[in-house]
Order: sequence, then structure tokens, then C-alpha cells
Amino acid sequence: MFPVHRPRRLRRTPIIRDLVRETVLTRNDLIYPLFVTELGGKAEPIPSMPGQMRHTLDSLPGAIEAAVKAGIKAVMLFGIPSFKDPQGSGAYADSGIVQRSVRTIKEGGFPVSIITDVCMCEYTSHGHCGMIKDGDVDNDSSLKLLVSTAVSQARSGADMVAPSDMMDGRIGAIRKGLDEAGFQNIAIMSYAAKYASAFYGPFRDAAGSAPAFGDRRTYQMDPANSREALREVRLDIEEGADIVMVKPALSYLDIISEVRKISDVPVAAYNVSGEYAMIESAAKAGCIDRERAIIEVLTSIKRAGADLILTYHAPDAAKLIG
Repeated sequence: MFPVHRPRRLRRTPIIRDLVRETVLTRNDLIYPLFVTELGGKAEPIPSMPGQMRHTLDSLPGAIEAAVKAGIKAVMLFGIPSFKDPQGSGAYADSGIVQRSVRTIKEGGFPVSIITDVCMCEYTSHGHCGMIKDGDVDNDSSLKLLVSTAVSQARSGADMVAPSDMMDGRIGAIRKGLDEAGFQNIAIMSYAAKYASAFYGPFRDAAGSAPAFGDRRTYQMDPANSREALREVRLDIEEGADIVMVKPALSYLDIISEVRKISDVPVAAYNVSGEYAMIESAAKAGCIDRERAIIEVLTSIKRAGADLILTYHAPDAAKLIG
């Protein structure tokens, strides 16, 4: 007896597959994270992230121009300062590397939205995301520095700020600080559900932000928890987050899906450095088709519910999407 139902009919040709495709990845979904450093006189490759660079203020415009030509419309900036101290003062200095990077991009007139990372870990001598008190990160005193950082970045011309620290109450504090400083129109993309993940290793190598002692498990989320993520997201939306993010993406597709169900604001997901490095390493070893893997991974993240995807593969993906 022949089958009554033949789902293969809708897979028969490329055109039919295009017509019935449920999830469509576009260039508009992609945000490109970039590292900018004060160290050294020229851009240099990041060994643990093949194809990515620590840019300087001189090389940054070229990187932005190339990204724009590929079809990228938004970038996320991470700064690597020449000097670190316990208070992370480089994060909120008007002469800080991220602030100068924003001004450099703005002066270049590039048609790109600039999102800035709001955190302390790249700037503190101890590598943690806030002020240390009694051997741990003190939540409330850290909020003041995060607010100062967000306001300074907005003053430099940032279009959106993205707090990644995971301090309690930081979205409300930053929203209040931005509003009082006259930046009511600057949006906040909250790292709402940021897990204490093993997949951040290459980023910490790139940014020099590994903790000098302990780890970040007292403020980043336990990978075993899902209900807690929904609580974090709800709290951040209540405090004024315009976009909520899940980080990392691939091991947390279920979290992205659940967040999408409860969120009435856009959902972002961060395809992090370790996930990027796995594809690059496997492709170099000849184990996978690199281009197909990039699109498959990013499509899976969008299929799970992400409206926006931060990925180091953004320019390559934009070219592949066409």
C-alpha cells in the first residue's frame, strides 16, 4: 500500500522549499560584535577566534566599512583598555576606548547602529563585573559605576547600551540614570539571562577579562536553571529593558524559546565566542562544511525565537544570505 501522506512533495525542488520555509534568516537579524583595543599600534588577530581581530581606532573604520558593505546594520563594541584599576575607571571615562570608538564611527558617517557593552570586567584589575567587597562583587555599589558607564557611552553617541554584568536592579538604575541625563531615547538591550558558561573562553582571551580570582557564578546564572531565566527576563522588562537577551545561544535554545513566549519586547541571543570557535576549528579540521554550518546554526537560533542574533560570523553570514 502506498503512503497517503507525502511530505516530500514540499521538499522536491529548491523553489518549493523556499516557498514553504518556516524560518527565514535575514541580514537584518544580525549584530556584529567587535573588539577595540588601546594596546599596540595596529590591529592584531585573536588566536582563539580565527578571523577576528583586536582593532585599533585606526583599523576600526575599515572593519565597519567592510561590515556595512556585507549588509550589517548594527555592531556591538567591546573595549580593551591600556590601564586597569579596581574601580574599572576606563569603562566610564569620556576618553575611554569604547567612547572614542563610538565617536570614530560617528565621525565616519557609517550607516550603522552602535550598541555598547556596559560592564566592568574588561576594565577592572581583578576581572570581575563590579566592585569587590569582602571577597565578592558588591551589587549596589557596582550599580553606580554601571550607570556612569552607560551615561558616558550615550554621551559619546551610542545608539543603544547593553548591560552584561548581571547585577540585580541594574536595568532600572541605568534607565533612571539615562533619563535623568537627558538620554530618554537611548534603548537598553539587557543581557537578561546570561549563564555562567564554559563557552566564553575565547572572548576572555580576546578581551583579557578572565577573573583574577574565583569565578562569576555568584552573579551569572546556573546553566541547570530555566525558570530562573524567565524570572530574570520579567524583572528586566519591568525595569525598562527594550530588548532582552539570552547568552549563550546554542546550549540554551530551549531558554530562547521560553523567553520568546513570555516576552513582549524583542528577544536577542548571543552566539558566543566558544560557539564561533567550535565551527572554525571543526571546519579547519575538515569535519564540517563551514558555510552550511554557519547558516544552520544561526537559523536554529532564529527558529528557537530570537529576533536578533549577535554573532562573530555576521559579515560572512550576511554574504551567504545574499
